[in-house]
Amino acid sequence: MSTTVDAPPSFDRRAARRTARETRRHENIAQKKLTSKTATIIAVIIAIFWTIPTFGLFVTSFRPGSDSQTSGWWTVFVNPSFTLENYGDALTSGGTALTLGQSFLNSLAIAIPATVIPIAIASLAAYAFAWIDFKGKNLLFVFVFALQIVPIQMALVPLLTLFSRGLEINGVGIFPGFGLRDVDHSFATVWMAHAIFALPLAIFLLHNFIAEIPSEVIEAARVDGAGHGQIFFRMILPLAMPAIASFAIFQFLWVWNDLLVATIFAPSSSLPLTQTLNSLSGSWGDRWYLQSAGAFISIIVPLIVFFALQRFFVRGLMAGATKG
Repeated sequence: MSTTVDAPPSFDRRAARRTARETRRHENIAQKKLTSKTATIIAVIIAIFWTIPTFGLFVTSFRPGSDSQTSGWWTVFVNPSFTLENYGDALTSGGTALTLGQSFLNSLAIAIPATVIPIAIASLAAYAFAWIDFKGKNLLFVFVFALQIVPIQMALVPLLTLFSRGLEINGVGIFPGFGLRDVDHSFATVWMAHAIFALPLAIFLLHNFIAEIPSEVIEAARVDGAGHGQIFFRMILPLAMPAIASFAIFQFLWVWNDLLVATIFAPSSSLPLTQTLNSLSGSWGDRWYLQSAGAFISIIVPLIVFFALQRFFVRGLMAGATKG
């Protein structure tokens, strides 16, 4: 009896080269369209129109108040007049009991811990969800993920009640209050509120990154006798630093620019920069030129944070896009 063996399919090199040429041709066409003079001109025009309001606000921050109230910022090109008094007045005055300089320090005291605390908790929780097996893990992770859709406004009143006098139903206390709202010069309520609101998204993002770490690396560490603590601090944290830095930028900017949460939970002596900046223009809005100066003072720290962590931010965005 004779048996026939199917020959392996031949590799059509001509078809492969033809496909490669077509692919390169389409890539070149797309690149030419994106880098054409028309696309460049459109991008420049959009950038100019997008920058004009910011540039006008920047010019106004250096103009004397009398000039800003009587003429537009564009008149500076025919009648230039600049002063640094707006920045000095903005730092030493404010619409609230705090000056802009004092509330600037309050914002630092709020934003830094409110960024570190949720990252510390979320990184531990993300590692547990990714590499520790326990009962109900998947259900709990879905619950944490679902918390992202809960509007912040729904939690403001319950949290405020919890931080002050506790939770009650029909006059019966079911959970004692912390009494933190009665403590002057305290940032604890703002830290806790920001951490609570940030945890669902932080756990979800860090879990997705940590779960992509090759299992062989974790298993090799376990074979060598490493426990969860050693694996987390010596392996997971260094590898997950791009994702942690990316979320840190988003969280810091969100907390720094926040007005709602800080206004509700912070004592009057611990109000952030946004609250003072909101009131800097005065009761009748006749000092809005000081508000423009205060706005540029407020963006100094976010710019420093972004450029300091930019390389981690780019790596975090690119993580998972390619393999190998």
